[in-house]
Order: sequence, then C-alpha cells, then structure tokens
Amino acid sequence: MDEDTRPTRTTARAGAPRPRVAVVGHVEWTTIAGLDRVPGAGEVVHAHRLWQGPAGGGAVAAVRLAELAGDCAFFTALGDDHAGRRSRAELEHRGVRVLAAPRPGPTRTAVSMVDRSGERTTVTLGERLQPAAEDPFDWTQLASLDAVFFTAGDAALLRRARRARVLVVTAREFTTVLESGVRVDALVGSGCDPAERCDPALLRRLPDLVVSTEGRHGGVFTCCNQPPRRYRPAHAPGPLVDTYGVGDNFAAVLTYALATGRTTADALDLAARHGAACTTQRGPFTAGPAPRRPAARV
Repeated sequence: MDEDTRPTRTTARAGAPRPRVAVVGHVEWTTIAGLDRVPGAGEVVHAHRLWQGPAGGGAVAAVRLAELAGDCAFFTALGDDHAGRRSRAELEHRGVRVLAAPRPGPTRTAVSMVDRSGERTTVTLGERLQPAAEDPFDWTQLASLDAVFFTAGDAALLRRARRARVLVVTAREFTTVLESGVRVDALVGSGCDPAERCDPALLRRLPDLVVSTEGRHGGVFTCCNQPPRRYRPAHAPGPLVDTYGVGDNFAAVLTYALATGRTTADALDLAARHGAACTTQRGPFTAGPAPRRPAARV
C-alpha cells in the first residue's frame, strides 16, 4: 500500500470489535513531586514524591489506549538501563505491547513539580529517545490498524504511520508533519503551550481536524477547513489534584474515538471528559471518564 493512501473511514457499529490501535512515540521515566510552589532562582525547597512511572506523551497515550481498546502496540525506543527496564515492565503490566528499539544512551527521565494549585512544571533530563523508520520492526502491520497516535519519530516513520486508517499527531511534531508531506487526520495540541502552537496553513495537505486545547476553558477546533469553533469543557468528577498527563489522555481518547467512527463532537466530548477526570488523581493513568453530557453533533 502506498504510504500516503489509507482505507476509507467507516463508522463503528453496535457490537463491532474494538479498534486496533498503536502509539508511535517516546517514554520518560517520570517522578511527580509535590511542593507548595515552584522555586525561584537560587531557592532550595523541599518536595515529596507523589507518583513515579513511565510517562511522556507516548507512554501515557499507550496506557490509555490499551485500557480503551483492550490492546495497544507501542513502538518506541529505550536505553539499556534501569529506567528503560522499569518503563517496559510497568507498561507491559498495564497491558501495553511494548515494541522498543534498543538505544546505547540512557532512557530519558523527568521531574514534574506540582504546586498547591495543581499546575505542573516539568524538567526533562537527557536526550529524548524515539523510534525511527530504520528500526527492525514489521512496519507493514501499521496498514492493518484502525488508528495510530504519533508523538515522536522521524519523517520517514510518520510516512509509514500514515498507512493506518486514522492518523493523529501531536502538535509538538508539527515540523515532522511538515517534513513528511503526509496529510494527517487530526493534529492536536495545547493552545497554552508555546511548543504546541503551529500554523496548519503551512502544511501541503490540511488535516481533517485541528484541535487546540485550553484546559478548563474547553478549546478550539477546525474541522475540514471550516471556520474555527469552540468545544465546551467537561466537568471534573472531583477537586483538582494535578494536571500532569491531561493533554496526553485527551489526545489518546480522541484517537480512540475517531477510530470507532464517532462524530467530531462526540469524539471531543469523550476526550474532554477523560481529560477532566485525569485532573482529579495523582499521575496520568488512574482516572476514568466523567459522566457523559449530551453533545451537539457535527
């Protein structure tokens, strides 16, 4: 199959099997630490560990998709070190099929500081390890997938990922999309994060859906090059605890919803509810969706 050609999208039927999904991306062994406030220059503050595990956009999305679809292949890269081995073991324990290319360097780690407001500030340590098209995987299997969420990799690998029926890409990889020349089905990122702001008009082929999230204010989406519209926020099922992994959960659930053939409105509604639920618990993996609210169809 040509790498820019994909099967026609179909709508999921009641009782149909759950979609086949995968994530192509990265892992960071992450410690979430709680403190009263993020320190200023020169300060020394005490923090206490709240959560630790494999995270980063790829790992968080893979766990959520495995929960929703019953299975998720995760194409990634790991160093041959303690962080890499722990990441693989924890992800596999959570139902993710880890397909990791070995790398000589250490697995990247991260520390995310959560202050009393629940906002997180993250510092990464080391080079980001990511999969590449030259890694010895059977990439032809991507053509049999209903959806792929892409968080890290080279342009050649993104062209391979295009074989899936639905391709969703984080806005952090906008340069990779630009270089690859492929048309993605959905481009999703945070409107509050400068690293995830982009201009889709620069792309040779416009995405079907572009989503810019704005946290508790909902967000903005553009569908099929129509004028931008807002989607409403979801109510969290409890008090705010921390915001780590909210955007990654949102993107993963959006990928799953599009793979099942949901309308844009229904997909955004489901993703927003999962994202809101993620703010009520420590870490990115344990939250479930809030009660469903009716949404206008698109």
